[in-house]
Amino acid sequence: MDTTSGTGKQLREPATAGKGRSSDWVDALRADTERLDNLQPAKPPEKDGLDIASAWALIGICLVLTLAAVYMMSIILIPVTLAVVVGMILGLTAERLSKLGVPRILNAVLLSSAVALIVFLVMNALAGPLANLAQKGPDAFQHTVERLMPYLERIKWLHITAQTFESGPMSISVLLENTGNVLHLLTNSLTPAIVQGLIFFAALLLFLAGRVNLRKTIILTFSRRTSRLAAIRIINAVEQVLGFYFATAALIYAGLGVVMTVIAYVGGISAPILWGLFAFLSSFVPFLGIASMTIALAIAGIITHDDIIFGLAPAVTFFTAHLVVENLVFPAVMGRQWELNPFVVFLAIIFWTWMWGAVGAMLALPLSLVVMTVVNELFFEEKVQPQLPE
Repeated sequence: MDTTSGTGKQLREPATAGKGRSSDWVDALRADTERLDNLQPAKPPEKDGLDIASAWALIGICLVLTLAAVYMMSIILIPVTLAVVVGMILGLTAERLSKLGVPRILNAVLLSSAVALIVFLVMNALAGPLANLAQKGPDAFQHTVERLMPYLERIKWLHITAQTFESGPMSISVLLENTGNVLHLLTNSLTPAIVQGLIFFAALLLFLAGRVNLRKTIILTFSRRTSRLAAIRIINAVEQVLGFYFATAALIYAGLGVVMTVIAYVGGISAPILWGLFAFLSSFVPFLGIASMTIALAIAGIITHDDIIFGLAPAVTFFTAHLVVENLVFPAVMGRQWELNPFVVFLAIIFWTWMWGAVGAMLALPLSLVVMTVVNELFFEEKVQPQLPE
């Protein structure tokens, strides 16, 4: 009995002792935890004004170097950027052809050939009238001066008289002398234009052929599922916006070109089909396109008609028709969700015209649409997210 009771006492004592040691360890751990919780996190070192100014200066230097690189590499970046934009515009068409069973390479060849055919037809349509205009340029200039002089002389602060166009830098003789320089400049610019055209069509063909693989590569670059879903959403949204916008805009502006052709024909202006084509192309450049088109049409009308009211009638009619299309027809068809801030678009046109010239002005709107779509998709709210394929 004593042995048993002693043994039990001996067995119970270590257990009691162990519990005591465990309780002390837990209390110590709790005390350490509370001590750590009460500690204040170390504050990062405060930055003074010089550090902030240095950071912004570094950002500004990087931005200036980037803009300089974009400007210096324009001969390559212009056709490549144009090819990517056109390829994304044709993305919906390429997707539908793929669903019909057309192979990707054949799909790319068909679409790039269609673009090349359209460019060839436009250049062929413009070649004859432009050559005729260049041939009759001095006579047309002299006739324009004779028609506009009565109106220019009324504006006293311009100090323009008939002698202004008989001598000096605005005379006919100087115009004829500079014609050779202009032709020489155009000849020197022809080779880079041909090179850029070849780069454009090659980039467009390769982009359309590898479009699906490029999408997969971009999506798989991200490791997280949410990032991949965001990439899928952004790529699909950009293609849908560009494709739907420019397909609809092409139809609407084609109708505007037909209206311009009728206006030029009824107004007695020569080459009405050429005016319709110019109206169609210039409509893709907001603000600057309609402004240049209206001014040119007003000058042509004044030259054609003796009465200034009849001369300005075609320009006023076209400007009114363009306002109706841009402010009533276009928003009704496209919807308000595709609208861009006019001031932002204007700044984009000025910037890209300064960087890349006329092609930059044409690319300003699609690039603005891409930026708008990316921003909207990155900060989307309560949108249905696409599911990754199995």
